[in-house]
Amino acid sequence: MSMHTKTIKELSTLLQNKEISATELATHFLDRIEKSELNAFLHVDRALTLAQAAEADARIAAGTATPLTGVPIAHKDIFVTQGWRSTAGSKMLANYVSPFDATVVQKFNAAGMVTLGKLNCDEFAMGSANENSAFGPVKNPWDHAAVPGGSSGGSAAAVAARLAPGVTGTDTGGSIRQPAAFCGITGIKPTYGRVSRFGMIAFASSLDQGGPMAQTAEDCALLLNAMAGFDERDSTSLTPEQGGVEEDFGRDLNQPLAGLRIGVPKEYFGEGLAADVEAAVRAALAKYVELGATLVDISLPNTALSIPAYYMIAPAEASSNLSRFDGVRFGHRADGYKDLQDMYKKTRAEGFGPEVQRRIMVGTYVLCHGYYDAYYLKAQRIRRLIAQDFEAVLSGPNAVCDVIMGPVAPTVAWDLGSKSDPVANYLADIYTLSTSLAGLPGMSIPCGFGQGDKNGKRPVGLQIIGNYFAEAKLLNVAHQFQQATEWHKQAPSGI
Repeated sequence: MSMHTKTIKELSTLLQNKEISATELATHFLDRIEKSELNAFLHVDRALTLAQAAEADARIAAGTATPLTGVPIAHKDIFVTQGWRSTAGSKMLANYVSPFDATVVQKFNAAGMVTLGKLNCDEFAMGSANENSAFGPVKNPWDHAAVPGGSSGGSAAAVAARLAPGVTGTDTGGSIRQPAAFCGITGIKPTYGRVSRFGMIAFASSLDQGGPMAQTAEDCALLLNAMAGFDERDSTSLTPEQGGVEEDFGRDLNQPLAGLRIGVPKEYFGEGLAADVEAAVRAALAKYVELGATLVDISLPNTALSIPAYYMIAPAEASSNLSRFDGVRFGHRADGYKDLQDMYKKTRAEGFGPEVQRRIMVGTYVLCHGYYDAYYLKAQRIRRLIAQDFEAVLSGPNAVCDVIMGPVAPTVAWDLGSKSDPVANYLADIYTLSTSLAGLPGMSIPCGFGQGDKNGKRPVGLQIIGNYFAEAKLLNVAHQFQQATEWHKQAPSGI
């Protein structure tokens, strides 16, 4: 078996046993990235990567290595990094190099992981197809005519194409889970506040959450062990008293599933769900029953309201966060302006793409005097109702299920350029937005294939949602499924 097809767990064992070196491993992946035509990477620096690999080899030789030392990783270009450019997929930051590392990057560096480069993403993480990047769309490794999902499309494509064994992503409204589903890999969005947002270029501060993406749930547990924990530099980071503690997320991986209660929301299986996606998800649920679980019919009545609520709250926060990009301090600055106001206008018109401009306009509108109560405040009240839907079935003595399962998206990946209507893209997030609005952990695992609009097979993801701080439970549920099935081992042709 080639090195690039191995999991993080397998690579860790080879490195610790000195059967391969970190330098050999990094070189192997860099060579693969160089030949790739997917446009998954935005910046690669061989010298920087090999310098980190040499440090990892020294740690392994000295006996001071962690389980992740020497394992390659790539970062979504929403996390700032020293040395590598940090663009957020935007012309506004096309040549920006951060003077510091994001906390997530810092944590992986401390563990001895080797950075392969920065991954393409929708501009400022706004999108569901990775077509909003200023540097061109990413191709889905399973079908180059298809989108990889977004906004973490570059991250998902890199793992699926075996260009990196593990990557970072961010999830604001489904941007880890949906691309993971479209590319046939595993990804988890932790409870909001579990992973530091310091150094993560902000889109919507009350929703953005970093998380890992890899081939398997076991690999995601290893990565999440390094990522999670309280960070005093992030005001949204959960303190130890609030539950933001470092823990072993892989501690329950091998627990049997006998007695597990799986909630199946009727709202996730109604009109709009493609037949091929439903068939794959239903088959996965049947496999869980074989493994000892019980299916429980539940209702999340406010699911449909998650789209209008999200598209009020997220643009409002984006309008505020992106006001800092004005051409004064850093990033793109327009040429040929008359005065300061003219510079602001031209810089932002040139630097931001159409989708970012659209969301800034919407967000500014809903925050205006006279509209705040009618739109933004009402959306926040709906957000509370959505969270209460989950609490009613997952929390307390009257909880009827331990986890919730359903599809990640209504369809498999669509063709590049086929959804020009922004609203059509927004509607594709129907099953992931409510989890983000509630701040709950959720993940996607491969569970089959659908045909989509073409005759080529495209992956289907199973979404697993849990109560707050239930990441170890979700990873256990996912791992047991992956022990009993082969979907996560499937790879695109030519890999």
